[in-house]
Amino acid sequence: MGWPISFLSEEDFREHVKATIGKYGEKLESFDVKRFNKNIIDPIKLIFDKTVYGSSWETIVGNEVFRQRDKANNNDIGYFHQRIFQYIRHCRVPENGKEGGWDVIYHRDEGIVLPGGDTVHTVYVEMKNKHNTMNSASAGKTYIKMQNQLLQDDDCACFLVEAIAQRSQNVKWETTVDKNKVSHRRIRRVSIDQFYALVTGQEDAFYQMCMKLPDVIEEVVRNAEGVKVPHDTVLEGLFEMAGPGGGTEGASMAMAVYMLGFGTYQGFRR
Repeated sequence: MGWPISFLSEEDFREHVKATIGKYGEKLESFDVKRFNKNIIDPIKLIFDKTVYGSSWETIVGNEVFRQRDKANNNDIGYFHQRIFQYIRHCRVPENGKEGGWDVIYHRDEGIVLPGGDTVHTVYVEMKNKHNTMNSASAGKTYIKMQNQLLQDDDCACFLVEAIAQRSQNVKWETTVDKNKVSHRRIRRVSIDQFYALVTGQEDAFYQMCMKLPDVIEEVVRNAEGVKVPHDTVLEGLFEMAGPGGGTEGASMAMAVYMLGFGTYQGFRR
């Protein structure tokens, strides 16, 4: 079966997935107890969560390791969403701080038709991973940046593109700047599926990419040299701290967890 995506080559997609995994860097290093507790965990929360959710220590420790990795991975996924457009026709991804600091610039000599009928030749994109990641100050600053771009270039539009939007949309962005509600038909809030559709001319382009992504990630991880699959030893380390009879449910296991956060506190010092 041939490669089914016409707007993105198999080689480019594989290389981009490999580069994204490479961005994970030290986050692919295995977790031991020391790394697990680098920022000092909250033992009380762990014990509440374990008991209230009816979890085992294996599950609750595994969840915390995943949470710590996940928190650090958001920028890496932002890299994936942004830089994939360097491989798509008519798009370019400026280097950091270049060309006004835009994440993606989409240009077509034949024109780009916006909802409502306006035609422009360039779209400047600010990209966000999730719809709720900007506070009001950040939203206002971004909107003003877009207003300034429109003042400099009356043949353009500006998009806030969200990977995780509340819904599929390409709408006029309405926000608040200096306590005043503002909007402009060429400053738009766009879900990433709609942006893919615009730049590729294929309504389900984002869906096509998503359907191939798991297989490509698996292939890259399986075949690429230097891609580490972490082996975490946090649980084993806690068992050692708990000592004989600690077990996965024992009170001494709870004490081992307490010692991560409270080891220097009165009553806990050994």
